[in-house]
Amino acid sequence: MDAAPRQTRDVARPTMKDVAREAAVGLKTVSRVVNGEPGVSEATIARVRDVISRLGYRRDDAARELRNGQVASIGLILEDSTDPFYAHLVGAVQDVAQANGMLALTGTSDEDPAAERDLGLALCARRVQGLVIVPAPGADHHYLAPELAAGMAAVFVDRPPVGVRADTVLTDNRGGARAATAHLIAHGHRRIAFLADAPGIFTAALRREGYRDALAAAGIPADEALIAMETPLPEAVRAALRAFERLDRPPTALVTGNNRTTVAVLRALAQAAVRPAIVGFDDFELADLMTPPVTVVAQDPVGMGRAAAHALFRRLAGDDSPARSIELPTRLIARGSGETPPPTPG
Repeated sequence: MDAAPRQTRDVARPTMKDVAREAAVGLKTVSRVVNGEPGVSEATIARVRDVISRLGYRRDDAARELRNGQVASIGLILEDSTDPFYAHLVGAVQDVAQANGMLALTGTSDEDPAAERDLGLALCARRVQGLVIVPAPGADHHYLAPELAAGMAAVFVDRPPVGVRADTVLTDNRGGARAATAHLIAHGHRRIAFLADAPGIFTAALRREGYRDALAAAGIPADEALIAMETPLPEAVRAALRAFERLDRPPTALVTGNNRTTVAVLRALAQAAVRPAIVGFDDFELADLMTPPVTVVAQDPVGMGRAAAHALFRRLAGDDSPARSIELPTRLIARGSGETPPPTPG
């Protein structure tokens, strides 16, 4: 059954009149500043913006939307629209939103915390019923505190929020990386490298810990020289692979921390006479058509999208229980690249 939008909590939103009174200017001046119109001095603009920031004022576009005949909506903020992982997640959120009689307005932060904040506030200004957010690396979500206090619902996906409490849908990152590494160990590898995103990224740090867990469980000392955590740009990946090759005991296997890193590794090794065994975290298109097909730890982006959207609509229906974290399992898909044994010595 469709969930009815919950009632806004009894917290007054600051109005344009409040801003005008606090800044000691007229309503028209505030309107010009909010809408970026000319005719206001720089000093007055600065004063009005300071009051807007302190009061947490947000322009209310709801009346305009109703006049235009628009329907109720939720907002969805992605990190990277080019990643196929998010395409599946978006589709799942849109399906649940449609089933609840709402549209899902989608935007992309391009991994920029400032862009995420601007997009989030813009969606709040349009009075979306709730937000589903894939946080940008390093984002601080204090900017949503006034909206959440006033009744906005928000659910975070893939990474938890910073500065606010809200429902979160995650993947078992640590367990998935542990399974990937244990799979390579089971096929005879002892020199296993880990190549992933920067360690400051929530998912990358957990996947590194899962890699270390599997090594420890097998009694294999972790070698920091076999860990490279950089932005998965082709040149960074090639540099990391060259550094591995120069070691006295190069790795015979790789665990890659996300699908972009896996693809960059495959491109860098395309002409190599001998390739290490590879298990990639996250599936990707055509992985099963590579030579050999690529073994992966698959996430469930559709399941994550559905779980996030259902959590959001539970909140919109009035669920005011404490924020909860939902963790979905991963699945190891053995296709060939992770089953290659290490080369025989001599």
